[in-house]
Amino acid sequence: MKKFLFISILAAGLASCDSYLDINQDPNSPTEENITTDMLMPAAEMNVAASYGDYLRITGGYLTQVYAQYFGTSNYLDYSQFQMSAARSSSFYTQMTQRGQNNLKTIREKAAAEGDAGTYLAATVLRAFAYQALVDCYGEIPYTQALDENNLSPAYDDGLTVYNGLLAELDEALANVTTSSPVCTNFLFPDETAEPWIKFAKALKLRILMRMWNAQDVSAEVSALIAENDFPTADVAYTSCWADTEGARNPFYSEDFAPGQQQNLILNQALLGTMQLKDENNSVTYQDPRLAAFFKANTDGEYVGGISGSNLSTAADITSNTLCRPVATATMPLCMLTVAETEFFIAEYYARTNNASQAQSHYEAAIEASFASAGVEGAAENITQYPYDQANFEKCIGIAKWIAMSGVNPFEGYCDVRRLGYPTFGTATGDDFFDAATGAYDVSSYEPGTLYTPIMVFNQVGNNQVLQRWPYPVSSSSTNANTPDFPGYTVPVFWAE
Repeated sequence: MKKFLFISILAAGLASCDSYLDINQDPNSPTEENITTDMLMPAAEMNVAASYGDYLRITGGYLTQVYAQYFGTSNYLDYSQFQMSAARSSSFYTQMTQRGQNNLKTIREKAAAEGDAGTYLAATVLRAFAYQALVDCYGEIPYTQALDENNLSPAYDDGLTVYNGLLAELDEALANVTTSSPVCTNFLFPDETAEPWIKFAKALKLRILMRMWNAQDVSAEVSALIAENDFPTADVAYTSCWADTEGARNPFYSEDFAPGQQQNLILNQALLGTMQLKDENNSVTYQDPRLAAFFKANTDGEYVGGISGSNLSTAADITSNTLCRPVATATMPLCMLTVAETEFFIAEYYARTNNASQAQSHYEAAIEASFASAGVEGAAENITQYPYDQANFEKCIGIAKWIAMSGVNPFEGYCDVRRLGYPTFGTATGDDFFDAATGAYDVSSYEPGTLYTPIMVFNQVGNNQVLQRWPYPVSSSSTNANTPDFPGYTVPVFWAE
């Protein structure tokens, strides 16, 4: 696979989060019977990966106080206030369904007809990955009747039904593939056979099963997966396909960091106050080495956090140079699933089955993997700072995972904050940290390892809770007569009930 092919395909426009690559037939396109899986897979990958690595990274970061809004700008201030409208996610939903899933459906059909088990598995993994993310946002989505061009109003399926369907699809694809099965042209594992896709599929199964834990007895399935121990040994990420040219940059970088783009994302005080601990004299007593890998220090070489719900435009001692932007480059990896995340899930499994020693071992392995991914030393000291506690395993895993995911895929942190309940909310609120009327900024009352109610929090979410689910997108509800009534912003999706 050549990089020039990737760049030429993307040239149609990766400039904003709702315009990523699409291959929809037009008069100049090959006829349907002449389209190959090699032609379709790169487009399908980018439909899924770009939406996940850009839109969900941004929203997940705001909704779990990894990010706050840049000084004086307002593009994502509503996310910062824990708000999501039915219109805001519509482009993302369309990208992941009508575009991404339609391409993946065609790939699966062609691969099945050709007996191409490796390509069939790859397309199934991406399909399951996308559908899981959609359930994790909306709770219920069209699935069993989806992608039928003759049915403009497919029924919405409950999340547990979708999850079980995805597991069945993955199992069916895995049953028919070998490690040496070839896979069509793709960006994720270029020039590889099906072996890394098999490992990715099993790690994705683990993610799905562990999310289901409180909704359905999946202990036997999880135990079998962990015993097999056939998970990725490196982060599953899009790496070598990016280039620092317009249309070929990492989507997250392209959205908020490329030349000419408005700056929006800054470090949130909640994450900062957990990764950088201070004493009563405001002296730093411990700083997580990953902080410098995830965020840039300000022009004074210091870390200052923004406050959810405000862009600090009236702050007396804050300027655009005071705050800290995420570390981002045009060619940075776009992580789909990390070794650290898998290890945290394994630790959680052992914690839930009362095997404290194995839980601790995998908890520590998860932190070590996060440090390795960040390219920094100091995991041992961090483990000492945040030791494993079997009696409070949800708290210690929840906080440690939130930190680890903050620098690579905060959406997964958002999912587990809702599911595990940690970090929980402290006693201080955003209004305690910043007074817009006077400009006073004082974060001394922040409690490490907690979230806080944003300034001007969305009133349908309210105090001391995160946004639990998103309203069904206008791009679906406006045309689908079977769209259910929205249950409310604070009603958990099935795995967090």
